[in-house]
Amino acid sequence: MYQNKSLAIQETVLINILKKDTTLYKIIKDVSALGIPNLYVGGGSVTQSVWNHLFSKPIGYGISDVDIVYFDTDLSQEKERMVLEQIVETTKQNQYALDVKNEARVHLWYEEEFGFSIPAYTSTEEAISTWPSTATSIGVFFDQESKLQVFAPYGMYDLFSGIVRPNKAMISREVYEKKIEKWCSKWPELNVIGWQ
Repeated sequence: MYQNKSLAIQETVLINILKKDTTLYKIIKDVSALGIPNLYVGGGSVTQSVWNHLFSKPIGYGISDVDIVYFDTDLSQEKERMVLEQIVETTKQNQYALDVKNEARVHLWYEEEFGFSIPAYTSTEEAISTWPSTATSIGVFFDQESKLQVFAPYGMYDLFSGIVRPNKAMISREVYEKKIEKWCSKWPELNVIGWQ
């Protein structure tokens, strides 16, 4: 329906879809106003909002958490804890769990969690570009003029087509297959492209 439209039209449609989930939209607006460096709300909550729209699911259906990512060169756990507390306090009236990460610190714990090391990211955009699928590699934030900005390094064709295509920039086949199993249990209409 929207997959072959211009990027500008896709962005407008995405914004209208996100506006329908007033809780998620408020989270995006509120955390964007905090002045946290290189912040985005992205991944699952954005992608799954579109899938819910495409497949006529209720608003908020299947969204387990809201990914809030940022890039702060202060790598201390104390600073990360302070940012987390600031975000939690700002969004405390929402029904979603939050997954907040300083992408500048991911390389410090990634190997322990996933079994292999990664180089340090240089920006939040670089991190988003490595997320598990082309459709989930997306982030949004409000700029200083209150305009919603969209970062979608692989475009939005797959997102608006309900296509799940692996993004092999970093994840393993095992991680991808676990993700698609979870997603397909909630959105069986998805068109999944195998790892190959």
